[in-house]
Amino acid sequence: MSTAQFDCQYCTASLLGKKYVLKDDNPYCVSCYDRIFSNYCEECKEPIESDSKDLCYKQRHWHEGCFKCTKCKHSLVEKPFAAKDERLLCTECYSNECSSKCFKCKRTIMPGSRKMEFKGNYWHETCFVCELCLQPIGTKPLISKENGNYCLPCFEKKFAHYCNFCNKVISSGGIMFHDQQWHRECFLCSGCRKELCEEEFMSKDDYPFCMDCYNHLYAKRCAACTKPITGLRGAKFICFQDRQWHSECFNCGKCSISLVGEGFLTQSMEIFCRKCGSGVDTDI
Repeated sequence: MSTAQFDCQYCTASLLGKKYVLKDDNPYCVSCYDRIFSNYCEECKEPIESDSKDLCYKQRHWHEGCFKCTKCKHSLVEKPFAAKDERLLCTECYSNECSSKCFKCKRTIMPGSRKMEFKGNYWHETCFVCELCLQPIGTKPLISKENGNYCLPCFEKKFAHYCNFCNKVISSGGIMFHDQQWHRECFLCSGCRKELCEEEFMSKDDYPFCMDCYNHLYAKRCAACTKPITGLRGAKFICFQDRQWHSECFNCGKCSISLVGEGFLTQSMEIFCRKCGSGVDTDI
């Protein structure tokens, strides 16, 4: 390029002895270059002139002095940063604002550190511990209670019920009988050993029996129908001397009228209403 041709490409002013900027091999005076080609700063909205450092991130530009964390205003020049919703944040502000909080200590779980997730909450790996032994649970099986999480051995030690029959832990369900816990499959008739969890049963000397075994072994018999008297579901029965009757069987031996709540007379093994008994020799 000759001396005569060394002019600003835009305003044609001579650039001899002056500062200039080359753009696509064409010279521009500083004033024209800044006016035509300068990027505008995202922060202050002023042009980033040729004598200033232009910092670019995802086609956005900043002055070096404007390239700061949106929240704490500390410089991000030559420092790690992250973007959220088009805002630039230093790593500390980003962690405080965007990272998960530990459910235990309430502190930020820093990006890159291992975190544990359970029921929609997050923990530092070192905070996700058994409430009793304080050992890290990690990915081991656990059981959650209102006051915290427990590893299986500690849960069994603190909360689990033990079956009265097999002495093993009852992890779910179970049967309560005489203030003692039983596995459903361990709650058996003391006579025939069949499962009672879905059956009606009776108790004798603190032992459970199915109805068949109880009736066969222990139930008293109605003096009228000879069937077992169980008293099950609140069924009423009548006792007189050493005999028992179902309430519906306690009837006059002659006219069959019910004697429940009525006076009656007996003769040998028979019972009669007063009217029918007045014509026979009776015991009462």
